Amino acid sequence: MSEHATTSPSVPPAGGPPPPRRPSRRSVLAAVTASAVTAVPLLSATSAAAAPKQRGDLLYIGTWGQSQVHAVRFDPASGTMNSLGAVAQVSSNWVAAHPTRPVLYVAGGEQGGFIRTFRIDETSGALSQTGEIATEAVPGGSGGLSYIGLNEDTDTLLVADFATGSAVTVAVGRDGRLGAVASSMQDTGSGPSPRQAGPHTHHVVIDPSRRFGLVADFGADRVFVYDYDRTSHRLSCATPDSPRSYATAPGSGPRRLVFHPNGRTLYLLNELTADIQVLRWDARVGVVTPRQLLTTNAPGHTGTTSAAELAISGDGRHVYTSNRGDNALVVFAVDPGTGLLTETQRLPCGGVTPWSFTLHPEGHWLFVANEASSTVNLFRVNPGSGHLMDTGTSVAVPNPDCVSVRSPRLAAGRGPS
Repeated sequence: MSEHATTSPSVPPAGGPPPPRRPSRRSVLAAVTASAVTAVPLLSATSAAAAPKQRGDLLYIGTWGQSQVHAVRFDPASGTMNSLGAVAQVSSNWVAAHPTRPVLYVAGGEQGGFIRTFRIDETSGALSQTGEIATEAVPGGSGGLSYIGLNEDTDTLLVADFATGSAVTVAVGRDGRLGAVASSMQDTGSGPSPRQAGPHTHHVVIDPSRRFGLVADFGADRVFVYDYDRTSHRLSCATPDSPRSYATAPGSGPRRLVFHPNGRTLYLLNELTADIQVLRWDARVGVVTPRQLLTTNAPGHTGTTSAAELAISGDGRHVYTSNRGDNALVVFAVDPGTGLLTETQRLPCGGVTPWSFTLHPEGHWLFVANEASSTVNLFRVNPGSGHLMDTGTSVAVPNPDCVSVRSPRLAAGRGPS
């Protein structure tokens, strides 16, 4: 059964950076109707557990201010999405699936910086909580955690604590369980926006050399560069007084970082100015230098300015961004020699407020979490041009903020599951 996606009332954020001004209910309904998306009715967690074994991948979706994790069964062969409904009742600012183990990590928005681990039942999609840790020694202010993710070695969980302005690392065991907090680095600084009164860590990544951890700090208008030790899972300062850092334009609000596979080029998405920067990365000394600056806004853009998500294709040929002010997705081609960008496509996101998106591991699909219109929309990726096509398919999820893919088939090819 399919039907037009429905919207849910606006909910005050439970944590993390405040969202841009939301459109009216009438404009939300108009945008969703115009996109001709279809939705699958939500099922209860009980019905999900009782469902027969199904083929395909599992999508786990965090919900902004709803204190739920939702699951969707996705068939990459046919491009169909079937909702399994709410499978956990827990604050979910961000979710991340382990690449080889049936484990899901869920970052909360409440004080304390809580991360909870869940065992995934790959037959039904149901979740069973297996652990919980607090990452804040002293609970900070409102905002909670803004990001969690495993680095490619999958032995360290990287945590961005928006509330406290700190970057945290947590050791991950071979079974996917979380150990103790290995390190917590406190950012410093502020910016001119009222939302930048102090540091607000938004994203943490490990560079391809595995020697440095880079932090996009929304509040400080900085990309901080810390030393990283793979053995101890720790971040540390290279100098006694402060970490290295790259200063963005005042009021830009750094939000997302992604490395090109060549390890020499770094892309930075700034939220408040909605622009993308191409940076040179020198892994010998951990230094960032600017090379190119491009807007993600449409020509003649007016109103809210807010960029949100950033990703690069596995072959490094295409970079993707989302723009919440324009409700758009923007595709850039990467020059293979220089790493510089050229915009090649701009298209509607299929809903309202594209909070984040996720590329399927095989690179043929892209899932957009349209938070204000309460839909997750499916786009097909052209592997040659990198261009996106709205499939018209969506599932209804209340205020989705992120999507993580668990593929048992791909995990089996990478290692034990």
